[in-house]
Amino acid sequence: MIDIVGRVDLAAATGTTAWHRASALGKLLLAALVLLVAVFARSLPLLVALHAIAWTLALSSRLPARVVLALLVYPLVFSALFVLASWDGTWRTPLVLLLRPTTACLTAVWLIATTPYPDLFAPLSRLLPGRVADGLFITYRAFFELVARTERMVRALRLRGGAAGTLRRRVTASGESLGTLVLHSFGRSERTYATMLLRGHSGRICGCRHYADVTRADAWVAACGVLVVALAIALWRLA
Repeated sequence: MIDIVGRVDLAAATGTTAWHRASALGKLLLAALVLLVAVFARSLPLLVALHAIAWTLALSSRLPARVVLALLVYPLVFSALFVLASWDGTWRTPLVLLLRPTTACLTAVWLIATTPYPDLFAPLSRLLPGRVADGLFITYRAFFELVARTERMVRALRLRGGAAGTLRRRVTASGESLGTLVLHSFGRSERTYATMLLRGHSGRICGCRHYADVTRADAWVAACGVLVVALAIALWRLA
């Protein structure tokens, strides 16, 4: 999982497509538009059209198809449980229930694969409370380190026999490892906050404004938004 997320983060920072050159604010608005239409639309042709657009966006981000498919597995697994619980015997209901989350997932993959995370958090910091926005920003930065530390800890347990033996021994080792990870996370957060204070933290981490700089590449984002609106108008009531 860490390799997949790291690949997406690398693609967002080093990509050279038109989507990468477009403003983060425009891409956020387009993603929100696609998400809203997909959630509230009841027209199957409209959902299919949105799904096709979402696939086009995700693949045009130059992210490898296997990475896109790997990220798509999670909504499919959780949606399958909901589909089985609410199936009414028709093929239309499960198809609609699967198209909505997968379309949203593909759109999110396109967004995060073409936008560096500081540019994503910068506009959100204007909408969310300062502490919430800063917490999300720091959590994302710490995610990779914590996952890597967890992998090293699991590897160390296996090498030292902590993953073998009786059930009681394995449970004890797992609990101690989890406690160590929690203490490490707490200590890291304290060190990070102290460093921020020493460097003049003023209450907002994501203070940049270049996320709203409009470029020529934003014409592609606007054209895609116009296409989504046109499809919604034409196919909204089509059964």
